[in-house]
Amino acid sequence: MSTKGSEYEKLILESVDQSKTVDIRLGTYSIDYYEDIFSPTVTAKIIVMDTGGSITGKNGKSQSIYNGLPLRGGERLSLKIRGNSDTNEGLDFSKPDDYLYVSSISNVISKSKTEVFTLNLVSREAITNETTRVPIKFPTGSSISSSVTKIISEYLKTDRVGTIDSTSNKYGFIGNMRKPFTLLVWLASKSVPDASGSGTAGFLFYQTKEGFQFRSIDNLIKQSPKASYTYNEVNESDFFRNNDRFIISYTTERNNNLLEKLRLGTYSSQRIFYDPLTFNFTPQSQSVFKLENYVDKTKNLGEKLNLPSNLGDLPSRIITQVLDIGTMEQDVSTSANANPFEYQSQAIMRYNIMFTQTVSMTVPLNTNLNAGDIIECKFPKISESDKNTFDDEQSGLYMIKELCHHFDTEASYTSMKLIRDTFGLHGKNNV
Repeated sequence: MSTKGSEYEKLILESVDQSKTVDIRLGTYSIDYYEDIFSPTVTAKIIVMDTGGSITGKNGKSQSIYNGLPLRGGERLSLKIRGNSDTNEGLDFSKPDDYLYVSSISNVISKSKTEVFTLNLVSREAITNETTRVPIKFPTGSSISSSVTKIISEYLKTDRVGTIDSTSNKYGFIGNMRKPFTLLVWLASKSVPDASGSGTAGFLFYQTKEGFQFRSIDNLIKQSPKASYTYNEVNESDFFRNNDRFIISYTTERNNNLLEKLRLGTYSSQRIFYDPLTFNFTPQSQSVFKLENYVDKTKNLGEKLNLPSNLGDLPSRIITQVLDIGTMEQDVSTSANANPFEYQSQAIMRYNIMFTQTVSMTVPLNTNLNAGDIIECKFPKISESDKNTFDDEQSGLYMIKELCHHFDTEASYTSMKLIRDTFGLHGKNNV
């Protein structure tokens, strides 16, 4: 079973000026590695216990790591953890371009012979993001996905790029000295997937150990399940490999927040846009967005969307905006730049529908999983007569919103927060 302890192959901490290094493997108590589809950077947390004498200080005498290195933020860490089973590849941030950086040091506890502190780590690109601004203009005729690729490569200065989904809509804008992450997340909310046919808007920008991802929610949902997990209160022997696919524990955190969805305009919204070229507002016939018009078009993780009775008929939110027409080019344009009719209400609907169900779950360590992956979960039915059957409503496909790979010398496991848009098993609407 993959909950057994992990082996730290490499944990080398390097001073800011790169003049000193220290191996912290023996003093490392635990390592937590995090990914989140709403986070532009991966993060990690390492708890270190130091008994002193680890490094030579400025005065030539042995000192603790905290003051001897010293630890003040900005230090680099080379990290490599061996997988604890044949099916786990482990974590590898040991190449110079992949090093993690110390963003802060917290929970420092110093005693006479012992020092304990927590290293909070981020990727190198997170540091670059804080010292970089995007000043240039992106032409109106360029696709959003091409602008995303340009910002990642030229301003974050990285080749650690995962999947960049193509967008069908074009958008011209000025960077306006904003940070790269700010622009990339902003562009995700305006993107429509290419060749989606009757699909819906809504992209996510995030980082995993595989690199930066700019993914359409529709395309993420269409992925094949990365793994399948089953909950059983009686676990099998450690000698059985299929123990790796058992759920250790789970809780249902959310089961559809109706009032929040109404407040955000998930089911229906009224759009009032002002055209500065014609001085007209959106005609009434075009202003109302209804989710019911997309029920048969939207790809789902479970069964077809089932709308609350009559709640999608009347708009529960009013959205106002001035159309971007003729503001980016010298020649006067009569069409909207990234027409909000194509993405705005659809994206609001898609982002909020994804949180219909939220489940927190802990499983044996599986470092093959990334944020944004789809997994299959089988939960038991609460019934006296059908004790050995699965719950058809709660079981099914889920998307990993966020995950944490926990490593220590005694136990290793993966905890996840899972989300999905509908109840039930994978239905005909997803074939």
